[in-house]
Amino acid sequence: MKLIYAMILGFFMDLILGDPHRMIHPVQIIGWFIDKLKKALQYLIYGCSYEQVKEEGIERKPGAELLAGYFLTLVIVLGTFFVMTGILFLAGKVHPYLAFALELWFIYRILATKSLKTESMKVYRKLKEGDLPGARKEISYLVGRDTQNLSESEIAKADVETIAENTADGIIAPMFFIALGGAPLGFAYKAVNTLDSMVAYRNDELIHIGHASAKLDDVCNFIPARLAAAMMILASAILRFDVKGAVRIFKRDRFNHLSPNSAQTEAVAAGALNIQLGGTHEYFGKPVVKPTIGDDIRPVEYEDIRRTNQLLYVSAFLSLIVCCGISYFIYCSNFFSNLKIITGIP
Repeated sequence: MKLIYAMILGFFMDLILGDPHRMIHPVQIIGWFIDKLKKALQYLIYGCSYEQVKEEGIERKPGAELLAGYFLTLVIVLGTFFVMTGILFLAGKVHPYLAFALELWFIYRILATKSLKTESMKVYRKLKEGDLPGARKEISYLVGRDTQNLSESEIAKADVETIAENTADGIIAPMFFIALGGAPLGFAYKAVNTLDSMVAYRNDELIHIGHASAKLDDVCNFIPARLAAAMMILASAILRFDVKGAVRIFKRDRFNHLSPNSAQTEAVAAGALNIQLGGTHEYFGKPVVKPTIGDDIRPVEYEDIRRTNQLLYVSAFLSLIVCCGISYFIYCSNFFSNLKIITGIP
């Protein structure tokens, strides 16, 4: 039951306080270890940095890079889980309330509902002010695509896609894993997600070493992405958006993405708002062809950013209820299992 209380309190702490900017985020520490270990593994394979490999035309070793990527993923994810578990275990030895307070703090730092809204609304404000260069700069912090030539509608579209996708892997997925295994499992998921965002690119350097991270991220997000889509469909009904369109586009376009999970929530958002997302974009100066999601009924506008954030908040509240239910079910199952052991009831 303590985990449920920590989840609820952590969720509302995030909504009220957001991300404390002057404090190092645990994900930044995870990211630092990913970067250092990746470079160390590259040096182990080639005896030099990747930059030197590229400059000197050294023959690549795809098999060794692939193996290194699996090692990188294993060490980072398991290391994160066991470090967090150890911290909470030691805190519990000092006092149970200290362990509870730390887990509450960790859950608060894992969730990012307010942060996602805050960062996405910076783009909204720049577009509303007519500051296109400023909007391009703000959206560049949120997406991996090239942003210097994006139009107003393309910027709004990129922001809507970011909110919709991160509703799943930034809020609902970590909440789901917290419900299953507390803050340690929540942070293990964040490690998977951070690996995916740092090394799972299809460029020359990371195409092999990032393979394991990309695949594990797909596996971990399979259930949460579909839970997020269901919550977003329900949210679209509550907000009186086009719920029929949300269901129709979800059924039709939920796999229209290079990832098997990313289009789940994007399809719901596109259908609920009667807009079209996806399509071809440039990454590192090269066009990447992606299928479209939704129907091109009207151009994407900056007000769609605000509407998608409404979907985000309502979906997050609904998911909190579901995840608390999951955690309570696990708690009751453990309680009755322990009761049978104590009483000897078969």
